Amino acid sequence: MNVIPAEVLTPAVMIDLDVLDRNIERMAASMLSRGLKLRPHVKTHKTLEIARKQLSAGAVGITVATIGEAEVFAADGVKDIFIAYPLWVEATHADRLRALTATCRLAVGVDSADSATAMGRQLGAEAASVEVLIEVDSGHHRSGVLPDEVVAVADAAAAAGLSVQGVFTFPGHSYKPGMPTGAASNENEALGLAATSLSEAGFEVTTISGGSTPTALLDGETVATELRPGVYVFGDAQQLELERCTWDDIALTVAATVVSRHEAAGGNVRRVVVDAGSKILGSDRPDWATGYARLPEYPEARVTALSEHHATVVWPDSSELPALGTRLRVIPNHVCLTMNLVDEVTVVRDGAVVEQWAVAARGRNN
Repeated sequence: MNVIPAEVLTPAVMIDLDVLDRNIERMAASMLSRGLKLRPHVKTHKTLEIARKQLSAGAVGITVATIGEAEVFAADGVKDIFIAYPLWVEATHADRLRALTATCRLAVGVDSADSATAMGRQLGAEAASVEVLIEVDSGHHRSGVLPDEVVAVADAAAAAGLSVQGVFTFPGHSYKPGMPTGAASNENEALGLAATSLSEAGFEVTTISGGSTPTALLDGETVATELRPGVYVFGDAQQLELERCTWDDIALTVAATVVSRHEAAGGNVRRVVVDAGSKILGSDRPDWATGYARLPEYPEARVTALSEHHATVVWPDSSELPALGTRLRVIPNHVCLTMNLVDEVTVVRDGAVVEQWAVAARGRNN
């Protein structure tokens, strides 16, 4: 998709339908060949049409980050949802969880005895209708307990009337150069130890859930029963620099227009400014990234600064500086942020607009 259709007003999020479908099919085929269940994390795209494609390709259900996201997809008919987050449940949350269990199988994350107890207390007699997975810290050091601490959390959850089904983790430290393989090994070890501890304590472990886009397609044995990648549907600049996708795997770009240009003079670098700033690209830039975004047609160019409506692109000497009004495609660093910044996306095929999709779960942050 090298052409931005004439009717697209910049800045705008565009999705290449053929690349999207190919990414979905490749991940589904990989999971099937390895005997793993695929439960994609839909916080990446927040879009009903894409979730339908993932389920049609063989996903057993979906992963979400919030109750609000779960509500949006359950209303569209999704029957198996995991909220992969250590929820702290109050009365209003409990009402919403109970409503969800009336329409779908629902699992949620917990990572402390206190949160499990509070959840059970708020759910009351219907606590058993909510399944729980204990979150394990496999090296990311965000949320989750160590493998030898899972039994205490599971005991509290069971005592609170919740249905303990297994363990999950997020190997977030895979999002660094050179780390995906090591993070996958950490994940496998932590999940294995945690699942064994639960089994030895008398719990029936039915689900061992892991995975991230940087690790999901790595070869090797795993104790996991399911994986939860999200970014794989689109790819982004981070995945490019981690070498977990190729330029041809990028399904989402932001269409932008050159609004300012500057040839090198007085010590300044050659640069252009496009009309896609942090309010559509997001501002995420890990310390190892070479810029805030990339340009697929100009791999050596770098977005070196973002304002709300400006992106400064340092232009390589090997390419002619584009004229004012030139339309360029930009790959966000972190595509999940971009999808939460727009109400709808433009779907294209062979350079032509074919559909507009609403970002249905945008802003459903609680």
